[in-house]
Amino acid sequence: MYNELLDLKKELEEISSNALNSYSYLEEGAKAFVKDLLKLPKPKSKIKASGYTHLVDTFAYQKSKYHSGEIEVGWRKYYGMFVEKGTKLMRKQPHLVKTFESHANKYYKIMIDKIIK
Repeated sequence: MYNELLDLKKELEEISSNALNSYSYLEEGAKAFVKDLLKLPKPKSKIKASGYTHLVDTFAYQKSKYHSGEIEVGWRKYYGMFVEKGTKLMRKQPHLVKTFESHANKYYKIMIDKIIK
């Protein structure tokens, strides 16, 4: 019985140690999310200029500048939010939120598996 309790204690310490390193497991979830976002179909663009990068190709994640221990996922183009949420002059075309909501359980499972390992 004593050895089983020691094993349980060791396992719980390992899990809590992994949980304290929140960035590593959040990063795993963010990587999977960005990977799915990069697979989204690209609507035909009217822009033909050389060096142009489609909005879908700019998805990335980074450590939050404002909230310690958080990761932000978004676009590397400033107008991504306007496309997602729309403006007075343009209807919304949500893709980031829709993708997250439809695959959220998958991302949560990836993060939980990382914590338990």
